[in-house]
Amino acid sequence: MKAEEFTLPADNGEMISLNNYRGKIVVIYFYPKDSTPGCTQEACSFRDNFARLEAKGVEVLGISKDSLKKHENFKKKYKLPFLLLSDENSDVCEKYQVWKEKINFGKKYFGIERSTFLIDTDGNIVKEWRKVKVQGHIDEILKEINKMD
Repeated sequence: MKAEEFTLPADNGEMISLNNYRGKIVVIYFYPKDSTPGCTQEACSFRDNFARLEAKGVEVLGISKDSLKKHENFKKKYKLPFLLLSDENSDVCEKYQVWKEKINFGKKYFGIERSTFLIDTDGNIVKEWRKVKVQGHIDEILKEINKMD
């Protein structure tokens, strides 16, 4: 299945298009909110394993609805070596079907369902993970990347 094309602003001040990554393996992970416990743990897991991903030629893109300013602060505080993209209007979240109704303490609201997509060099989604549990997730991703060799 072809990955949905998008262009979003990144924390480095550039507009990033998925199309620019053709010929590379890309991991796109959608997460609910900067600086929350689960999202921080997930981002730091990508950071701590970034050399392993980079050695395989993998690009990592994190996407949430947070503003670029929040992304910049989050990235700086945790020394994240990959781009964070801002989808403030939820357009890309909706394309990837990660914008979901949630219930917390009996209240319904919409938010991002933690999800990861592995995209091959031709722009096809090779694997997707929905309702991601952070613990051990990076190992699952690396296992799938190793199958692509």
